[in-house]
Amino acid sequence: MLRDIAGELRESARKRNGLRPKGPELVHVEDLTGPAGLPLRHYRPSSEPRPLMVFLHGGGWVFCDLETHDRTCRRLAKECDVEVLAVEYRLAPENPYPAAIDDAVEVLRWAKPVAVAGDSAGGYLATMACLRLRDEGGPLPALQILICPNTDLTLSQPSITEKGTGYGLDADMLSWFTAQWVPDPAGRHAASPLHQSDLSGLPAALLVTAEHDALRDEGAAYARRLTDAGVSVTYRCEPGLEHGFIQGMDLTSPEAAAAHERIFADVRGLIPRKNDGRGADGLSGAGDAR
Repeated sequence: MLRDIAGELRESARKRNGLRPKGPELVHVEDLTGPAGLPLRHYRPSSEPRPLMVFLHGGGWVFCDLETHDRTCRRLAKECDVEVLAVEYRLAPENPYPAAIDDAVEVLRWAKPVAVAGDSAGGYLATMACLRLRDEGGPLPALQILICPNTDLTLSQPSITEKGTGYGLDADMLSWFTAQWVPDPAGRHAASPLHQSDLSGLPAALLVTAEHDALRDEGAAYARRLTDAGVSVTYRCEPGLEHGFIQGMDLTSPEAAAAHERIFADVRGLIPRKNDGRGADGLSGAGDAR
C-alpha cells in the first residue's frame, strides 16, 4: 500500500512536470553516473568553468527526480552563473533514513562543490550531509542553500498547525512523508537538524522560508540556531507564498517570480567565485549530452 501511494505521487509529479515549459537552454547539460551508481545531471551555463553547486531535490523524501527539477536547476545555473550537479538520490519508503543522506554525502565527497542546495526535503538532506561531513572532518562546501527546508521531524512547530491545512503542504501529508522517511517515531528527534546538539562549524547558510508554509517556523528556528552557533546566515521569509514556490510558481505568480529573483541574487552574491573551481574531475567524464 505504501509503495502504491509513493508510485502515485511519483507519476503525478511527472505529469505536472510535463505541463511546464522547459527551462533555459544551456551550453551543456549532461547525464552522468556518480558514486554508487547514482544518476546525476550536470548543467553548465558557460564554456568556461564556473563554481559548482550540488542540488538535492525536494519531494518529501518519497518522490521527484532529475526530471521534475530540471527547469529549476537550469534556471539556477543560468541566473546564478554556476554549474549545477543534480542528484537522483534513493527514495523512501523503499530506502528510508539515512539512505538519501548517505547518497548526498557520497556525492559531496566526490564532487567537492563550493555550495550545496536543496528545496524542502532536499534542503534537509543538504544540511544533514553537511553535519555528517563536519563530524567526519571532511571538506565542506562553503555555502548551504536551504529553501523551505524540513528541519524538525517531530512536527512540533506552531506553523504545522497554523498553516497545515489549505496551503499546499497539509500536515497530514507531511506526517505521512515523515513516517516513510523515519518509520520509528522515537528516531525522529535525533534525525532532525533542528535538534542536533551542536551546529557550529557548518557552512554559511542562505535559508528562505514562505509565510504560508507548514515548515515556516522550523526553518526560522533553524536559522536562529545556526546564527547562535556562529554560522553566517542570510534568512528571509517570503510574504504571501506557499511551500514549493521555487518549483514553477513563477509561471503563475508575480510574487513567486520576484522571490525567485531574490534567491538568485542572494546566490550570486554569496557563492565563492575565487578561481571558479568546478570540483571533481569526474564531472568531465562520459555521459549522455542533452
